[in-house]
Amino acid sequence: MSLNNAPSRYGRLSIALHWLMLLLIAAVYACVEIKGNFPRGSETRQLLTQWHFMLGLAVFFLVWLRLFAVIAYPTPAIRPTPPGWQNALSKLMHVALYALMIGAPLAGWLILSAGGRPIPFFGLELPALIGPNKQLAGQIKELHELAGTAGYWLIGLHAVAALFHHYVSRDNTLVRMLPGKD
Repeated sequence: MSLNNAPSRYGRLSIALHWLMLLLIAAVYACVEIKGNFPRGSETRQLLTQWHFMLGLAVFFLVWLRLFAVIAYPTPAIRPTPPGWQNALSKLMHVALYALMIGAPLAGWLILSAGGRPIPFFGLELPALIGPNKQLAGQIKELHELAGTAGYWLIGLHAVAALFHHYVSRDNTLVRMLPGKD
């Protein structure tokens, strides 16, 4: 399998980024969900919160590489070709997913910045994007949480659509993104 996309399937770069980002996003969600099981101020809760920040920022940085791959390498064709309405919904879904992968981590970075808190990133401290403003931090946090909730739905619909294409439409939508031989 090539780094570049082939006419019938994605290349190694696109496949690796897709599944790596799925794992990262699942870990981001797991950290935020699990931390609620620990008391405020506890070391475990603080550690999970820090991992939530760092993994979210990893998604933010990797999404740009992913967008480069989308632009640089043509998308493999779906065979048989789906109806136009499915293509339109697919494009809309992908725009929403990319907006989530950019917007939610960026909002998290802005929350930390406006809260006057450090922005940890695997041993580094990233610069604040804006100055301290507790009220703004709270407003951005509401948007961040709304994006997180929307993300559950978007990711779920994306997975259901892939399974629909595989088991109902019986096209190559899902297998184009699975690791394996050409």
